[in-house]
Amino acid sequence: MKNRNRGKVSPKWIAILCIFSFALGMLFSNRVWSPPESDGRIMFGRRHTQERDLASVSDDRQTKNSQQKEDMMGEFNKAQVAIQSLDNSIAKIQSVLPSTKAPLIPQKFDAVPSTSTDTERSVMRKKAFMVIGINTAFSSRKRRDSIRETWMPQGEKLLRLEQEKGIVVRFMIGHSATSNSILDRAIDSEDAQHKDILRLDHIEGYHELSAKTKAFFSAAVAKWDAEFYVKIDDDVHVNLGTLAATLARHRLKPRVYIGCMKSGPVLYQKSVKYHEPEFWKFGETGNKYFRHATGQIYAISKELATYIANNKPILHKYANEDVSLGAWLIGLEVEHIDDRNLCCGTPPECEWKAKAGNVCVASFDWSCSGICKSVERIKHVHAKCSESPATLWGALI
Repeated sequence: MKNRNRGKVSPKWIAILCIFSFALGMLFSNRVWSPPESDGRIMFGRRHTQERDLASVSDDRQTKNSQQKEDMMGEFNKAQVAIQSLDNSIAKIQSVLPSTKAPLIPQKFDAVPSTSTDTERSVMRKKAFMVIGINTAFSSRKRRDSIRETWMPQGEKLLRLEQEKGIVVRFMIGHSATSNSILDRAIDSEDAQHKDILRLDHIEGYHELSAKTKAFFSAAVAKWDAEFYVKIDDDVHVNLGTLAATLARHRLKPRVYIGCMKSGPVLYQKSVKYHEPEFWKFGETGNKYFRHATGQIYAISKELATYIANNKPILHKYANEDVSLGAWLIGLEVEHIDDRNLCCGTPPECEWKAKAGNVCVASFDWSCSGICKSVERIKHVHAKCSESPATLWGALI
């Protein structure tokens, strides 16, 4: 019995052990737990410190983000103000400068004269395939009439040619040195009758043909939006349908210069007809000119005509008009096309070609730089060398 009671613990000692454990726990608890906060919450010391630090970092971040947003908004507002100021400056510049269509030639010194906007000008400028300017003078009324009676349509046919084929044909002439002179009034009266004259801002004179050529291209570009611009002398026979078909073969090329290319000697003697006062610019005595189209007839594409119109104040004029044109184009990216059908001889040459089915574009006599005695002979040339009416009215352009 006694041996059995030795292995058991007395209830009294159990109670004492529990009380001791409780007291020990309270002592340990007082060292670890922090006192209650003022808001009544009890937190561990380390956790409280960590959360306080995190809260401080969060506040700093919010403050920085808020400052960054304010800075960004400030920069954005500054950018908006700068853009608005730039727009206003551009608007002021555009209101002062003339609006021009930029051709592919980058440098432009003189825009095509116009007081209208681009939209208004595009409406005002008539579309055309080719614009032909026939160079004439005050004293050449009989030559003009001889052309009207042969290869140049008149009246309703001339208007129909423009509307249906886009072929514009005009005699081009400037003004006399005296304002409203009898010569000017005669031209005005002639134009009222035939409606086929283009007046140029140019004072007429034999030694001013280079300036007249620039005036023609400027006036033609300002009035018509054409693919080609053609200059012809008033003593040359032309087949308009064949000319249109010839130019149409080159319409996809950007810059073309078409004519009968030549390279004659530079005439330095003062006694000769086509004397070149600036012969020294072309090298040693006896040198030849660079290749250029003979002046009786030639054609240039839109970009080149626009280039001449835009830069006419600084394009130098030589004594000979065809040399001047060649000089204006020689330094550009231009394709020179030598087409001998633009310079056939008068019958029998152009007659033989017409019978062989190879109708000439233009015919004249080299010895006269045109048809010799053209007023009397152009009807004969027309009878022998002209194209059929179907060639003109059936031309695919």
